[in-house]
Amino acid sequence: MAINEAVGLPVSAAQKKRSFERKAVLSVLGLLVLATLAGFGPTYYFKLQTAVSEYRLITSIHAALMVAWIGVFALQIYLVRRKLVAVHMKLGMAAIGLAVLLVVVGYLTAISAAKFGTAAAPADIPPLSFLIVPFGDIVLFAGFFAAAVYYRKQPAIHKRMMLLTAFNFMPAAVARIPIASLQSLGPVWFFGFPDLMLIILLVIDTWRNRRLEPAFALGALLLIASHPIRLAMMESEAWLAAARWMTGG
Repeated sequence: MAINEAVGLPVSAAQKKRSFERKAVLSVLGLLVLATLAGFGPTYYFKLQTAVSEYRLITSIHAALMVAWIGVFALQIYLVRRKLVAVHMKLGMAAIGLAVLLVVVGYLTAISAAKFGTAAAPADIPPLSFLIVPFGDIVLFAGFFAAAVYYRKQPAIHKRMMLLTAFNFMPAAVARIPIASLQSLGPVWFFGFPDLMLIILLVIDTWRNRRLEPAFALGALLLIASHPIRLAMMESEAWLAAARWMTGG
């Protein structure tokens, strides 16, 4: 049987591995798009003309950057499927600027919401306490994307780091899906559902490849563990002091 020298696997096994990875990436992208449309569509994207005037400018900029990011994510998948790897890598390096904008604007949006309030935040959680949720998202996104750039010449790890950036964004969208029975579950729903999907993907990925990818497992553990940690810390004096400093309070 022919051997794929790059990975040391039979050609058929290597093809199956690539096929699974493509399906996994497309599935996660689809899940992110559906969650974004279901969560943010009714309150923003589906009523764009009025939403722009209803929300602060920084929020609208953040919304536009998120759409751009999902668009770039989808385009990168398309380029790889068409075997336009050189274009994919060039666009990836250009996307670093977009990622930096997302981090800066995301931070400013979170600070604005903490200072002036927002209808999107839970009514029963003080704004300074809730700030730890988007702040954690920003920090983890920066870390996962930086890892993806670092491992850009190792496609298997690179793909999985990019998948983690997608899972990192999901809770914010899932939390806003306008189904009262789901929203009543609180963190069990908006953190639990994406975490469950990530765990399922990690298990299937390990089973299909006959090995646990250490970087993917560590990133998944960090993301999942961050959710209860944030909830536990949001009322702590240490966090509230940091939040007051960040908001100038």
